[in-house]
Amino acid sequence: MDKPMSDFDFKFMSVGYKFRDLFRPRRNILEELGIEPGFHVLDYGCGPGSYIVPLAELVGESGKIYALDIHPLAIQKVKDIASKKQMANVETILSDCQTGLQDNSLDVVLLYDIFHHLSDWDRVLKELHRVLKPDGVLSFSDHHMKENEIVSGVTNSGLFSLSRKGQRTHSFIKKQVTA
Repeated sequence: MDKPMSDFDFKFMSVGYKFRDLFRPRRNILEELGIEPGFHVLDYGCGPGSYIVPLAELVGESGKIYALDIHPLAIQKVKDIASKKQMANVETILSDCQTGLQDNSLDVVLLYDIFHHLSDWDRVLKELHRVLKPDGVLSFSDHHMKENEIVSGVTNSGLFSLSRKGQRTHSFIKKQVTA
């Protein structure tokens, strides 16, 4: 089981992300994915919620956003954003791995700047494989990892294959696995 960072570290990180987002808006990254109105998206390791507002704009009222994080402050921050912006289609999940979502229910999973922190990559990838639709996309970005580490880290599980390398993200598609 992974442990959350300290409250101080989380707050410090949140301030840094605000500056980052001013210079590199999160919507620019999301536009690589082709997210459409009505999509159901999971932001796995959502942190302070940098992607929530631009995701809401892309999925529209008919879409759904799930924000998962191990840190209670992250969950509260996303709840505050959703409340302030009156976004009824945002649901938070406090967890270190399990989403509690139905099989084959998501169009896109964002796995951004969190993979290098995870202690059990296979466990997380199995859960994300389970909840993604057959044509779903795992969008991956982690500036702490080299490209070969990213590709091998995700594809070695046998659950995903690389479909496209964008400017800022890698897109993986779900492989059909027989039991």
